[in-house]
Amino acid sequence: MSSPVASVHQPSAPVQAASTATDKQEKKLSVLESHGYYLGKSIGTGSYATVRMAHSDRHDGNVAIKIVSKFSAPADYLKKFLPREIEVVKGLRHPNLIRFLQAIETTHRVYIIMEYAENGSLLDIIRQDQYIDETRARKWFRQLVDAVEYCHDRGVVHRDIKCENLLMDGKWNVKLSDFGFARSHLRTKSGEFLLSETYCGSYAYASPEILRGIPYQPHHADVWSMGVVLFAMVFGRLPFDDSNYRELIKQVRARTTEIQSCQNLLTKA
Repeated sequence: MSSPVASVHQPSAPVQAASTATDKQEKKLSVLESHGYYLGKSIGTGSYATVRMAHSDRHDGNVAIKIVSKFSAPADYLKKFLPREIEVVKGLRHPNLIRFLQAIETTHRVYIIMEYAENGSLLDIIRQDQYIDETRARKWFRQLVDAVEYCHDRGVVHRDIKCENLLMDGKWNVKLSDFGFARSHLRTKSGEFLLSETYCGSYAYASPEILRGIPYQPHHADVWSMGVVLFAMVFGRLPFDDSNYRELIKQVRARTTEIQSCQNLLTKA
């Protein structure tokens, strides 16, 4: 049986261990945690970036964080497109645009914190419902038009409008996202847009000029992509098959000829 003295003078090791563990935990806070962001599930992946949902103390709710790896991303993206994306989204504020909240850069990564759209993308909805009924299509396309018009009025072009980049918030409103290929300051003093020679975006949504590799009006290319989105909503599929590049060009040329013929008939009428 142990003596009372020995029992009273037992070392307080558990208290010290708890204190040490707390100190280590505080020291191990990640960069995001130190800013009040706590990462959750992955909601998107790419070649050199992932998008994670996170809880934010500062914003009292969930946010989306685009995490760009400096080791995986190509140099031209890090030096040209990523800084341009951040510069563009900082100056935009519209109810149908995903809101930029903050950018954090470290030695290895760049974090872009954005508004979280909890109901996924338009593409997800089309895949689930097969097509979008007229009531929703009218509402969502109107919201897309408002968002793009807002951008164009400020000299900003998106250049990658597609169903995947149209997200839905908690009230099922469209939020145009992903300004990775966006450009600003493209208007001249007379109000005209400068021609663009960066052939970006997705083939199935790209205008004929982009597919042919000739200088194009970027705001017109946005409008073409919007038309493809509308087609996808109404018919539940894309108007062009982008699995074969050369065949895609033939499809686009044929469809463009059809449209021009219709326009000529309407003009004569």
